[in-house]
Amino acid sequence: MSDPNQPGPLDHAAATDLLARADALLGSGEFAIAESYYGRLIGAGDATIHVAALLGIADCRYRLDDEPGARAAWEAAAGAPETALSWVAWKRLAADRVRAGDLRGALDAYRQAESRAPADERAELAARLGWLNKELGNGNAAERAFGRARRSGAPTPIVTWALLAVTIGIGFSSILSPDSQAFWFTLFGLDKQAVAAGESYRLVTVVFVHAGFIHLASNMYALYLVGPLVEGLYGHTRFLAFYVLTAIAASTASYVLVPQDAVGASGAIFGLFGVLFVVLRVHRPLLGRAARGLASQVGALIVLNLLLGFGLMGAGFGIDNAAHVGGLLAGAWLGLLIAPRMATLRNAFARPGAAPQGPSSTALLVSVAGILALLAVIGFGLVLGTAARV
Repeated sequence: MSDPNQPGPLDHAAATDLLARADALLGSGEFAIAESYYGRLIGAGDATIHVAALLGIADCRYRLDDEPGARAAWEAAAGAPETALSWVAWKRLAADRVRAGDLRGALDAYRQAESRAPADERAELAARLGWLNKELGNGNAAERAFGRARRSGAPTPIVTWALLAVTIGIGFSSILSPDSQAFWFTLFGLDKQAVAAGESYRLVTVVFVHAGFIHLASNMYALYLVGPLVEGLYGHTRFLAFYVLTAIAASTASYVLVPQDAVGASGAIFGLFGVLFVVLRVHRPLLGRAARGLASQVGALIVLNLLLGFGLMGAGFGIDNAAHVGGLLAGAWLGLLIAPRMATLRNAFARPGAAPQGPSSTALLVSVAGILALLAVIGFGLVLGTAARV
């Protein structure tokens, strides 16, 4: 094991060992001792170790309330020969300039960081560039940066495309053949007597069955609009979980309040609108221009579709508004409980040197308790609906 007090050059193995020990001391709060270890590595033959040591010294000085010393170390790291860590140095220097009120200097540093960062880090940096440009009155540059953040940060909405493909395939099969329509309803539709008999899977599979072309087209267009945005905010797995949970909640509301059988994905789609409406107002994710344009209309779309649904029901059309409201409320509840995975106003400017902040243990407990409460309400509804049919 290397001795930090031993003079003379260090070979690569010894330098690597010393860096690991310095990182451990930093992590345990021994900032002054860690700084002495990092100092021994300044000028190491490996430029990456040299820059890592400068970044370590900056973190130690920052946590010892020596901001000028931290700034000097970040500047030295940013000016050192290029390494895989250079983008980190520029990012931390940029955040320091934001705190000092030097927004133009921060803008330049974030540009340097973005140009060097790995692909999975660029969305966050582009979002910060967007907010800085907005603060400085550079509207066009802000829009371009937010657009890069949206494209870099969002996954390809493969779950949305898969749901569209399966639902449209079943829908066209039903439209082209009355026998096929009867087959799909028998297999997947919300036959409420069948649910009472134990076929609870129909609470979910109802989303794949539609009553004609207009019903199918309107629902699939809505899913095409809102699905990629929610999937981009939450990722594939959570998006699918939201779609399934809101479908179950919507079907349960229909099961309790509407005697007729039902078909369609509109309950789950109202659920996605509910998620989006709440998450935009509570968690405030950073979105690109196109996404913000759609997001700004979510409230109006919800109100318009609810009014249209109740109006058509009053005119004698078989609109299942109970499913719409049930899905909407469940989605809003999930959007309140669960923060998106992408950058938000709350975490856009993290303290330099700090690890990325995930949800606190309290927030996780609240989310779990909230989801259990939703499941309990669904379970109670199923008991009520079943009791009315046996």
